[in-house]
Amino acid sequence: MQKFSTLKSIPAYLPIVNIDTDMIIPKQFLKTIKRTGLGKNLFYEMRYDEKGEIINDFILNRNPFNNSKILITGKNFGCGSSREHAPWALLDFGITCVISSSFADIFHNNCFKNGILPIILDNQTIKELSEYSNRKEEISVDLKEEKIVFGNNEVKFKVDPFKKKCLLEGLDDIALSLNKSNKIEIFEKDLKYKKPWIFND
Repeated sequence: MQKFSTLKSIPAYLPIVNIDTDMIIPKQFLKTIKRTGLGKNLFYEMRYDEKGEIINDFILNRNPFNNSKILITGKNFGCGSSREHAPWALLDFGITCVISSSFADIFHNNCFKNGILPIILDNQTIKELSEYSNRKEEISVDLKEEKIVFGNNEVKFKVDPFKKKCLLEGLDDIALSLNKSNKIEIFEKDLKYKKPWIFND
């Protein structure tokens, strides 16, 4: 997992409430277990018409938003099924930070496990940030300082300390387990000594 420290980007503003995981990545694209290649199908039914042609009016199909690393959305983002493909698709597209007034719990947790920073802000602040999207101006996200800088303004946000540490150090669940490999090995050796019959073929 890539380390997350600071991020600067023109944000893409998608003011739709209750965007569920099927809207983020439709069910027909869930056959893969790879984390790559899903970005082209992100928000598929909003980005493409029935013939598979690009809908030019959709924000992520327009320059410069097709290169945005920050997505500002409506409330309750990521509701619906718990599919981890949703953060995979966002990440593969290039989005590493999502800002909303609320997230579905499972999606919120899956973001942290995959290197995406979900930020919860009040509606007024989101409205102010959306203006930077409208003007195609960059905003900056600083995870270490837990703040967003936009123009001459800044706003603080809160992140769980453990989840913040994981993002800053690029630690997913596998990396966290590997960090404890020495303790695991010692435990297994001790268990093999005390209960050798467990390890018999």
